[in-house]
Amino acid sequence: MNLFEYYADHLSHCLQTLVDQEVVPADAPLDRATIDSPRDESHGDLALNAAMVLAKPAGMKPRDLAEKIAEDVRAWPHVAGVELAGPGFINVRLADSIWGELIHSIIADPEHFGTSRSGQGKRVNVEYISANPTGPLTIAHARNAVLGEVIANLLEATGHEVTREFYLNDAGNQVDVMARSTYLRYREAFGESVEIPKGAYPGAYLKDVAQALKARDGDKWLAETDEAKWLAPIRRFAIDYMVEEMRRELEEFGIKQLISSEAELLEKGAVDAAIQTLEERGLLYRGVLEPPKGKKPDDWEPREQLLFRSTDFGDDVDRPLRKSDGTNTYFANDIAYHLDKFERGGDGMVHVLGEDHKGYVKRIAAAVNAITDGKCDYQAVVYSIVRVFKGGEEVRMSKRSGTFVLLSDVVDQVGGDALRFTILTRRSEAVIDMDLDKVVEQSNDNPVFYVQYANARVHSVFRNVAESLPDLAVTDSALVSSDVTLLTTPAELKMLRLLAQYPRMVEQAAQAREPHRVVFYLMDLAAAFHSLWSSRNDETLYRFISVENQPLTLARLALIRAVSVTITAGLKLIGAEPRTEM
Repeated sequence: MNLFEYYADHLSHCLQTLVDQEVVPADAPLDRATIDSPRDESHGDLALNAAMVLAKPAGMKPRDLAEKIAEDVRAWPHVAGVELAGPGFINVRLADSIWGELIHSIIADPEHFGTSRSGQGKRVNVEYISANPTGPLTIAHARNAVLGEVIANLLEATGHEVTREFYLNDAGNQVDVMARSTYLRYREAFGESVEIPKGAYPGAYLKDVAQALKARDGDKWLAETDEAKWLAPIRRFAIDYMVEEMRRELEEFGIKQLISSEAELLEKGAVDAAIQTLEERGLLYRGVLEPPKGKKPDDWEPREQLLFRSTDFGDDVDRPLRKSDGTNTYFANDIAYHLDKFERGGDGMVHVLGEDHKGYVKRIAAAVNAITDGKCDYQAVVYSIVRVFKGGEEVRMSKRSGTFVLLSDVVDQVGGDALRFTILTRRSEAVIDMDLDKVVEQSNDNPVFYVQYANARVHSVFRNVAESLPDLAVTDSALVSSDVTLLTTPAELKMLRLLAQYPRMVEQAAQAREPHRVVFYLMDLAAAFHSLWSSRNDETLYRFISVENQPLTLARLALIRAVSVTITAGLKLIGAEPRTEM
């Protein structure tokens, strides 16, 4: 049961009635009228802003409009009281009967708790882990992967059709450099002494690629001195090897995506086709750009280029698509890729990228707006760096490189669940200082342990009740039939209200593209449960299992079963497995 969606439907009907009665004009911003939780719990269970956002178009004082809306609200199911606050806010207190329906719905259909139809089947492409195949995946890719994966999960949970995409930057000079570097390591594998030149890739991980090439081709390329003959096949082998390694590591981390190749896009002429589309829409011209900021005039060499009118779509400057020598810019490739995503079917695009690419957001947003005639919404989620610490010192853990922290190394040390959870304990734009000692520590200072332990405690209660009350049938049907109105302590009521927040949180996290909200909620829920657990241990009155009062026992078991369902649902969203024992 989505409590907020349930009452939003009632509010929508109420406002439509006011429109029909010509109290509120038909063009009023009805979608801005929302139902949320009051900031202060003492104000009730629901807060409505409808009168505040609709008073002006209705030509009424907010308080007067609030009175009219409140008349309808008082007749809604399970409403125990309605109060007007401030200039026109409406606070609603719900009857205890609603909590029984909530708990019972959670237990009766655990797989769908927190899901909604708010996405209305809209198709969204979520692009994350855009990477060059020239090196292994690092801890930065881990943050990209987790953010993108959880955003995709949230969108699916709210009724969107999602494509998860990995854009492989396998075109351009960098893959030629990798091929030449691999060739040197290949010769080294046969005992030659080689020197890695400046500008090549020195990473020892290419030794693995070279050994695999040696195993497949033997000494086939040793006598070949003409680069034109060996560059393309070795480049293809190296790319395929690195992509397969990336795919394997991501799947071990629980990430599966469609991989789109930049090289394949170029081969089928997609860039020229995209440029032609913009040309036909009158969005290109030949011109000379102003010198970049910080450049002295005598350092600037003006040259005519093919420019895209990106300032027409909110960008800071117009952008070149072809250089003065006639070759396409990398931005032109980007436009072709986003057009390709749109043509494959999409109402929206979400792009997860590091803060070092933040400057590209405006131009890509402008390009998507232009190339799709405004039919596709583009959103960027920008994330900051991850610094890894052990023993209080920043570390570099790669045994193969020594120049970066590998994703596989971190997963091996702390586990995928702990890594995912830790990444989401910070907003995407915040720097993460990851202390490996804390991530694996089994204490309340470790967020993932704190949440997992709450779920394990719930399961321990059910194991105990089987011993304490062997004749009590603790089935889901028995829990669904329990009398939840027996839950009257402040801690129990707080837990009920917190459970009601979960579906709303999922919707808001999906809309805002903010996956950290899931972990923040789980930590709040775990804290409330641990507090409830402590009160049970301190006072007999509050214990979960009461031999003398089986109806109360069933009600409390229903409550904590709902807690476990919610923790499990939240952990599933972030790709972590719930634990039943710790």
